[in-house]
Amino acid sequence: MLELYGMAGHLIRRLNQISVSVFNDRMREAGFDVTPVQFSALSVLSTNPQVDQATLAGLIGHDRVTMGSVLDRLHNKGLIERKTSPNDRRAKVLNLTDKGRNLLAQATPIVWALQTDILAGLNEDERSEMLRLMQKTVDAGNQLSRAPLMRPKND
Repeated sequence: MLELYGMAGHLIRRLNQISVSVFNDRMREAGFDVTPVQFSALSVLSTNPQVDQATLAGLIGHDRVTMGSVLDRLHNKGLIERKTSPNDRRAKVLNLTDKGRNLLAQATPIVWALQTDILAGLNEDERSEMLRLMQKTVDAGNQLSRAPLMRPKND
């Protein structure tokens, strides 16, 4: 059983648990009701306005079905708006509301600050190296995901 503790999948799952816990604690302390996935959606919408749900899901590497409920919650909180697409009347395009832009502006510095806490125990050089290696691994395995990340064309 102890072999489990050295397996990549187990360690990645544990690091995700830690990351989500730290994020949720810091957001709650700051008075924000936003999850990591909701923050990701807001962040991507700030630089990619007028995208549809499927495109947004790809831009954050999240499955389309779950993205619908994430967007429902953001809409119910008044953080995004949905409008009929000028190109396809069946589709809705998404934009941040003023409330969404305001929350994002206030929450972003907090999210940057908590990054060090997520990688507690590592010095600055080690954090940089870990991020480099995680990025390399994520890039190499992107197409293995059930929700591959689709980078913006201008990235």
